[in-house]
Amino acid sequence: MRHQKQTAKLGRNGSHRNAMLANLVCSLIKHRRVTTTLAKAKAARPVAEKMVTLGKKGSLHHRRLAAARLHQEDAVKILFNEIAQEHLDRVGGYTRIVKLGTRRGDAAQTAILEWVDAGEVSSSEASEESKSEEAPKVDTKEELPRGMASNGCALGRRGWTVWDAPAFPRQ
Repeated sequence: MRHQKQTAKLGRNGSHRNAMLANLVCSLIKHRRVTTTLAKAKAARPVAEKMVTLGKKGSLHHRRLAAARLHQEDAVKILFNEIAQEHLDRVGGYTRIVKLGTRRGDAAQTAILEWVDAGEVSSSEASEESKSEEAPKVDTKEELPRGMASNGCALGRRGWTVWDAPAFPRQ
């Protein structure tokens, strides 16, 4: 019986699981957002939160602890210099998990693991870019059949179908 066992095994032995979670957290640090399975996202969340806590403390000892866990020095630099500085005023809850649904190949539950403040930063950057460019707006509200996209593709029972594709002769 697994009474009071908190670790999700994820079908791996201990060293493989620790390496996978370290790589997942390093990818989260570098790219600010990771799409993975729901079980892996739930397992990586506490590791990422602990790394941000180490980054907020900021001493050499804490930097060495983070490097020992993550095994990537460039990710540790980004963690201590950027991500920890963004979360100084926050007490906890640095990450969020957004459920996406099932994956088509194996029906696994997928999710996005991202930093909580990542959405706010990207939306403000997008608003600044839109103000600076001031592109003319074109209103193209055409009535399309149900399931039809504006690029000439339609979503049918067997996936996307291209309607306006040129017909190539058989050879």
